[in-house]
Parts: sequence; structure tokens; C-alpha cells
Amino acid sequence: MKQQKRKPEQEIIYQIYPKSFQDTNHDGIGDLRGIINHLDDLRDLGITMIWLCPIYPSPMEDNGYDVADYKAIHPDFGTMEDMDRLIEEAGKRDISLMLDLVLNHTSSRHKWFEKAVQDPGSKEHGYYIFEKGKEEPNNLRSVFGGSVWEKVRGRNEYYFHSFGKGQPDLNWENPALRQEIYQIIEFWKRKGIKAFRMDAINFIKKPEKWRRMEADGPDGRCKCTKVVRNHPGLLDYLHEMNEKCFKSDGIVTVGETAGLPYDQLEEYIGKNGCFTMVFDFRHADLDIRSGDEWFSRAEWKTADLKKRLEVSCSHIQKYGPGTSFLENHDQPRVTTKYLRKDQDDPYGKKMLGMLQMGLRGVPFLFQGQELGMINFERTDVSELEDISSIDQFGRARECGYSAEEALHFVNLRSRDNARVPYPWNEEKYGGFSDADPWLACNEQAQKRRICFENQKNDPDSVLSFYKKLISLRKSSDWSDTLNAGRIRFEEGNEEVIAFTRQKEEKELLVLCSFADHPVKTLCRKGTLILDNYKETDMNVKVDEEGMIILRPFEAMMIETEKRRENERHRESVN
Repeated sequence: MKQQKRKPEQEIIYQIYPKSFQDTNHDGIGDLRGIINHLDDLRDLGITMIWLCPIYPSPMEDNGYDVADYKAIHPDFGTMEDMDRLIEEAGKRDISLMLDLVLNHTSSRHKWFEKAVQDPGSKEHGYYIFEKGKEEPNNLRSVFGGSVWEKVRGRNEYYFHSFGKGQPDLNWENPALRQEIYQIIEFWKRKGIKAFRMDAINFIKKPEKWRRMEADGPDGRCKCTKVVRNHPGLLDYLHEMNEKCFKSDGIVTVGETAGLPYDQLEEYIGKNGCFTMVFDFRHADLDIRSGDEWFSRAEWKTADLKKRLEVSCSHIQKYGPGTSFLENHDQPRVTTKYLRKDQDDPYGKKMLGMLQMGLRGVPFLFQGQELGMINFERTDVSELEDISSIDQFGRARECGYSAEEALHFVNLRSRDNARVPYPWNEEKYGGFSDADPWLACNEQAQKRRICFENQKNDPDSVLSFYKKLISLRKSSDWSDTLNAGRIRFEEGNEEVIAFTRQKEEKELLVLCSFADHPVKTLCRKGTLILDNYKETDMNVKVDEEGMIILRPFEAMMIETEKRRENERHRESVN
């Protein structure tokens, strides 16, 4: 079956964490065959593209984001034949694949790095960033804690790593290294990969000289993101990669570009930009003051979330389709983060789905989000697997927090929250595997009976509501408006996020209440398209002041009368 040709804004992208999706060979680790076995379920959900987290050989110090071989499959996940079959079977269902590319660094067990350490005169030594000396070149702190510099055993030389010490950064200044990278991309394009997500891609440009920075923590170090993220000169590499690998073939690309200034967006996603779209994390990180310290908590209100979304959407829509996401493999569950004490409210969960699917930007769903998954609550640091979570626990303790407080902070933000095994049913291990999983299941979700089997045939389930939302974006009279229409945020109650989507004559009004009680807000007359409550009356009634009462966590999508007025005007002109 030939896949349909879609514009980027018409995609519905579903992110899969292969290690936790479905185990078929009884080892407690998810695999590619497990994904193949559930392609029909994904097709029924309505998605058009799968974003596949890294499946390359790796020592798994950072769960696959430490790549040891870019052109092979980790044995835990299967074989290259399994990968070929996944691409083929997904294509039969009109689903394409987006591959996660980790190009800022490799694993320290990659053959390039092993040769670089063995022989400082080798070409591979030039693929990485080394500095000679008896002491660390400066006091930068890596994203995962500790120094960014690791001494080479037996030599007065250090290598640089923005993340873990098992993830040495590549030297993009080296043209030979860039050619190696372009060959990797071509390899996967020939396999049938149609899209790439570029991990930590805005870290690849480093300063010409290293200097000591003012410390920002009790460890005497300064976080490296102040120096090596979005550094001047980065765009030269990104534009070259786009010209050589993506542009002529129409490949969809999305950059992980945290902290990207809005005034640079045109260079990234404009008409001559280097990516199709980028992720903006400002709304996702509103509960912490710094993305690098989870224990630096920030109080926020609905109005704060609305403002971040408004600023982001208003800037991005000038240049490209943008992305709409609430969860991913690095984020906690949005139900717990945004609904807080009301994380179990079914209307609240559906409201969050309405918010995301109504916003401008290509929707990115993370596995389990469509079920309304919640955060876990680990009781001891030994239960954590994620390298970043363990580091954050230690950093919080260094900053004077108790072990109980530090664990609380980590439970709220741990990347393990998203990476727990997918709950397919209520059997042991949630039907993910019949063996002890590599990461413990989410007991809190299991107690609440959150699983695919319980929701797939329930018309009132969170899963069924997501299917309705996806259908609206894919195959309804309002698809063009939702996919490509302009967005404008509206005034109203401070506990309600309201915005319109408009394209030509059609206009939709989306209302999302974050209140756990009835609230009164501005509205316009129109026809109700979808509500997260059961509705029979499709005529939206407002009072003489143009107000409507929304029930707790109610979400409404309304076709406003503006559309019909425009149609009557057009008919009278004709």
C-alpha cells in the first residue's frame, strides 16, 4: 500500500519508548516486534507517524541516548530485519517512522571514541573534543551533574561531555566527522525513514576557548548550558546538514532546541530554515525555575500557562507549523503536573487532550498519554533508574534538602515517570511482559486500573476521547482550520485558557477550564463540535453579557457564528 502524501502540519505523531512498550521475547524489555504487534491499535488511535526513541546498540547509561553504533539495532530490541519489517508494516497502515538521531555525542564505547583514546594521532581523535593539561580546563557542570571534563587514563588530557561521562561530545568543527554523520542519515533514509528528531542538537557548537565561569551552585560549578547551548555559529552546521541530507528529499525534521530565543526562529523554521519544526519547552517547564534543577520549584497559575502558550504560538506561527506537546520521554505525566491534586479527574484528563489538540502545531503524543497516565511515587532513591533523576536527588541533598524532600522533587519530575512499562491490561506487569520488567511498573496507575484494555471499548474513556480529537484534526470539516489555522488567545476567566483557530471563513473557539469548580467566562454563540461532558444540545447558549458557565474542568470546541455570518456575506456578494 502506497503511503499518502501529507503536509507536515497534517501529521499526528506518537512517541514510543521501545524499552517500555511491549516485550515479546520474555526478557522484561520491550522490543520492535512488540511495536509491530500493536500497529493496528495505533492505526485505530489515528496516528500517522511513530517517533521511535533510540534503538541502537548502547551500554544504556542514558537509556540509548548513548549510541555505540548508529547503523545497527540493540539486541534487546531485536534485529535489523525486525526494523525493516516495522517500517514495512507501518507503511501498510499509512504510518511512517521518525527516528531519534543523537548527534551531539556518542557512547564512550563507540568504536570512534575507543580509537580516539587508544591513539591520539588517529583521525577518530579529531572526532571528539579533547584538551591537554593536568587540570580541568574550566568548572562547567554537565547536564547530569559533575564536571563536563573527564581525564583520559594515562595521559594529561581531558575529553568533554555535556551529559554523562559515558557520552563524549562530538567535534562538529571537523568536516570529516560531519561527513560521517551525513552518511548515517543517508543509511536510514535508504531504509525508508521519513523523519528525524534531532536530540540535543543545539549543543553541537562549542566555544573556541574555554574559561572559568562564575559558580551557580555549592559545588563551585556552573551549568554548561550557559556556554554550549545555542552558541553562535550553530546555524552554520544545521544549515549545511539540511542542505546535504534533508531539504531535497522533503524529510520532516524536528529539533530539540531548548532555550532557543524567539527572535531566531526564522533561521530555524522559516522558509529557508534548517528544520521543519522545533520543540519549545517553556510551557512544559513552568513548574520549575530552572530546567537543570528540579528542586527549584515554581508556583504557577493557569494564567501563567496561558501566557507561555500564547507567546510561543504567536511567535512560531509566523514561520512554521510548530509542535504541540504535553509529554515526552524527558517529561513527567501532564495529568500530575497540570492537574496536580486533581490528577485523577477524568474530565481534567480529557480537557488536557482538548487543549493540546486544539493548539496550533503538529501534535506529539507520548505513549500512555492517551490513557491519562499519572506520575508514580517511588519510596526510595534505589527504585530510580534514570541517571538524571539520581543526579537530581544528590544535587537537592547537596543544596540542603532532606532525603524526603529530595525524593519528593524527583518523583514530581523524574523521567522514569514516562518510561515505565505501558499498561496494556490488569495482569501482572500490566501485560507488558511475563517477566520482571527492566523498570518497575507504576503502582499508583495500576491501583486506579488505568490500562488500554479497560478503555479501548469504553465510549466515555480518555482513550476514546483522544480518538475523537484526532479524528477532528485528520478527517473533519474543521481539519484545515485545526491543522493550519491561525491562533489567537482570548480574554476571559483567569482559570480558563481560551483561544480561536481561524482559516478563511471558518473559526473555532476552544475553551479549557482548569478550575475544579464551575466558572463563568466569555463565550460566543455557535455550534458545539465537541465537549468533554456528555452533551445533547449542540447550540451554545450565552447570556446577554456574552458569558457561559463551564463545569469543573470542562472543555468545549465551538464553531462560532462568525463563520456563518461570513458565509451569508459571501452569498449576498455573489
